[in-house]
Amino acid sequence: MTSSPFLIDAHHHLWDLDRRPQPWLDDPTVATIRRTFTPADLRSTATRPIAGRALHSTVVVQCVPDVPETEDLLALAEQEPLIGAVVGWADLTSPAIGDVLDRLLAGPGGSYLRSLRHLVQSETDPGWLQRPDVERGLAAVRGRGLGYDVLVRSHQLDQAIRLAERFPDLPQVLNHAGKPSVARGELADWEHQVRLLARHPQVVCKVSGLITEAEHDSWTTADIRPFWDVLLAAFGPGRLMFGSDWPVANLAGGWNRWAATVDELLDGCSEDEIHALLAGTAGAFYRLPARG
Repeated sequence: MTSSPFLIDAHHHLWDLDRRPQPWLDDPTVATIRRTFTPADLRSTATRPIAGRALHSTVVVQCVPDVPETEDLLALAEQEPLIGAVVGWADLTSPAIGDVLDRLLAGPGGSYLRSLRHLVQSETDPGWLQRPDVERGLAAVRGRGLGYDVLVRSHQLDQAIRLAERFPDLPQVLNHAGKPSVARGELADWEHQVRLLARHPQVVCKVSGLITEAEHDSWTTADIRPFWDVLLAAFGPGRLMFGSDWPVANLAGGWNRWAATVDELLDGCSEDEIHALLAGTAGAFYRLPARG
């Protein structure tokens, strides 16, 4: 075990609205984050340590299904010391997916590309991840040594389970714990599915996004704790990673409030468990440089 007091934020976003539109920000419910967010904004915001650990490095994640956005993030990672890895996007259904991935990997900042993601949460096909063209694309991802970030809502977790069954050698990370309905306290069905998914050792999970699934203005640690406890029991700390989902987290309290909540929820965990959840799991999955 390393005792180096560093923290990895395994899930955040950046966007420059002068350079690239983010159509999803047109929704009036997200008006408060309808502006540009930069690495400097994150540095000035993420000031609250967790378990005595200050933010050291991050994983920036795509927002829109757009290869040029991924190219922008990779080029930024090459210039920005805070960013350790990029989760990008490419069209998994395209016959040219292999060529696109090869171009991204060979381009500026290409060595920072560690995983792909698609907004499956927005797909209406209940078997989207099992489509033959998607599986062909996922095979191309696997063949280039990349991982896959699984973004589904709780009612789509069966797709994530089938993905894990069909791709046992593709490293996968469940984003935002599968987006359970924290606001409604709907635990049972989500817990059942999460436990089934956690049986697959190649799957890890991001403890992120839970506060935006809660009541934005009134959630408490007590609302989050039952979901936290399920994740700890199902995956264990060694397969969980902290993520802020900043700046989306600003809709429900922000980076520092979520950090303070995680700090409280870690009470009772060993130093090894804390290190895994705050740095070790993310470092291993995204192949970040070892420290300490």
